[in-house]
Amino acid sequence: MSDLPLPENPSAVVATSKPRLLDALGPGLITGASDDDPSGIATYSQAGAQFGYSLSWTMLLTYPLMAAVQMISARIGRTTGRGLAGNLRQHYPNWLLQIFVALLAAANTINIGADLGAMADSTGLVLGGPKTLYVVIFGALCIGLQVLLQYTRYVSYLKWLTLALLAYVATLFMVDVHWDEALRQFVLPSFTWKTEYIQTIVAVFGTTISPYLLFWQASQEAEDIRAVPERQILKRAPEQGQDALKRIELDTLIGMGVSNFIALAIIITTAATLHVSGVTNIETSAQAAEALRPIAGNYAATIFALGVLGTGLLAIPVLAGSAAYAVGEARKWPIGLARQPKEAKAFYATIVIATGVGVLLNFTPINPIKALYWCAVINGIVAVPIMALMMLMAANTKIMGAFTISGWLTGLGWTATAIMAAAASAMGVTFLL
Repeated sequence: MSDLPLPENPSAVVATSKPRLLDALGPGLITGASDDDPSGIATYSQAGAQFGYSLSWTMLLTYPLMAAVQMISARIGRTTGRGLAGNLRQHYPNWLLQIFVALLAAANTINIGADLGAMADSTGLVLGGPKTLYVVIFGALCIGLQVLLQYTRYVSYLKWLTLALLAYVATLFMVDVHWDEALRQFVLPSFTWKTEYIQTIVAVFGTTISPYLLFWQASQEAEDIRAVPERQILKRAPEQGQDALKRIELDTLIGMGVSNFIALAIIITTAATLHVSGVTNIETSAQAAEALRPIAGNYAATIFALGVLGTGLLAIPVLAGSAAYAVGEARKWPIGLARQPKEAKAFYATIVIATGVGVLLNFTPINPIKALYWCAVINGIVAVPIMALMMLMAANTKIMGAFTISGWLTGLGWTATAIMAAAASAMGVTFLL
């Protein structure tokens, strides 16, 4: 990590130099929690159901890599006052930006449709009733949260909604786990060189390190500069650097830690229940909840399903929002949730359209879950060049000024990029098999 300039006047540092923990947590916590969306829950459930505890080690490996790349994206946003798309637009060819943004928006929209479908199915498990009605209700609720709520209240809501993830911790302690075996596989895994095993590893990596998370966290850091009067772009106010980067580091480490811990809890829960009972094929998070019912009981299944609702309400606004930030920056629109809808009509229209199309996917012959596979393929392929460009931006003094990255952060960032490239290659190989 680069040496940071010390503030000439300590009093000039923003008032949040020693923030309370909840105040310090923001973009990183929300980003990490949104990674455990219903589609991600389905991926982790499949990993546990099909391979038992043997894939729990992936959470140990992905944590430092995920934390590093998210920290880098956040630093770019906080240092430049722009999201990743804004920096790509300013420093790289426009055709490259437009391709990335189009693929991101398409993948996010498909993901929204799959998440809405999973939320509707989970609600049906708990309350009964028609899936289509729930899809429309949840779609409208997610749109309303972003369009109608004041930005500070919206962010506060998202922070508290991360508590929905505790549902998976509760479920974990309601089932019978062989902790000795779980711990052994977590630390000393046994590999199975089969196509299905490799594909699941690729799916886990594609879920934990995803382009929309990078775009969202960078954009939220830039958004916070506009929303908090004391904060300024670090290139213009280097005296704020030490405290800003410490906050980003704490926020991101905790956010990604929460994300991976919850994912680990889901893998262990499904390994201890579904896998040992011979249930090895899970396509959706709602199926995982339903499959838990005869094995772990109604309470465990209900809590698991309620967790799907909470994580969906958290993740869908992030998916739609990250698409709107990327499209808006690429098109040079006024952007930001801190703006009133009348001040950023195209930005908010993108949020509405992305969520609306996600709703409509559930009324077409297109299976959002099968479409999600291609979404994962797109994300896996697009993530590699985006991460590589992000690493180059973060090391460029023209872009980052005195706040370029170096040392362990650079090493972990490039390692994550190389592993994602290997995962994308493995996905291509297994697809041809």
